[in-house]
Amino acid sequence: MKRWFALLGVLLLAGVLVAGCGGNAGSDASSGKQVLRVGMDASYPPFGSQDQDTQDYVGYDVDIIRAIGEQEGFEVQISNRSFDGLIPALQSHDIDVAINDITITDERRQNVDFSKRYYIAGLGAVVKADNDTIHTAKDLEGKTLGVSIGSTGEEAARKIPGANVRVFNAINEAFLEVQNGGVDAVINDIPTNEYYVSHTGGQGVRTAELALTREDLGIAVLKGNAELLNKIDDGLAKIKKNGKFTEIYKKWFGKEPPAELLQDE
Repeated sequence: MKRWFALLGVLLLAGVLVAGCGGNAGSDASSGKQVLRVGMDASYPPFGSQDQDTQDYVGYDVDIIRAIGEQEGFEVQISNRSFDGLIPALQSHDIDVAINDITITDERRQNVDFSKRYYIAGLGAVVKADNDTIHTAKDLEGKTLGVSIGSTGEEAARKIPGANVRVFNAINEAFLEVQNGGVDAVINDIPTNEYYVSHTGGQGVRTAELALTREDLGIAVLKGNAELLNKIDDGLAKIKKNGKFTEIYKKWFGKEPPAELLQDE
């Protein structure tokens, strides 16, 4: 009986915490707003990273989720986590939302629910500048490939015949290894690849002239949390309509978002 009352107390407390949000978000006493706990791996510029001077989180994903939070009345709090720990963190209620250049896949849909897409991406490769052996997807066969753990880059690399796949905890570790010649190529999302190459100065790397896949990125919530998912989708639709989405997209990618992306309302 004591166990039952203890459990009841826990359930009542949980009900208070999730009230008004349909998830585990709490409230910020200073602002009176619901707190949306957002998880991301802050090693994926231009999607998400940490400013070395201010330690603030910056990036496309950061701006998108903050804009959605502003529309829906959330106080957004971001925590830095490993990419492969994001879905477990949702399942254990440590975070309410995961946004981190996450590709929408059927396998992930078994564990989480996704918002409508907020970016159309694809997988490409980064190689050393003097590597003249990799120009097509077939050229990756039999090569040593670096990937970040739990990513769609890892999934794609493991399907390449004869590839020796080396898995890293963070994508910047994989990029460093290609610079050092420890891997022949890094398989990762094209925008992150291009950002990395453009910011390495004279580090001697380039993006290979290939695209392995086309992918839709989504914002993940705990499976079954329809109320929170509806708020995320509603906020996303609003910023697409009022121009904020286009402003953020141009800020980080230097071009207009594709028309098909703006039509996903």
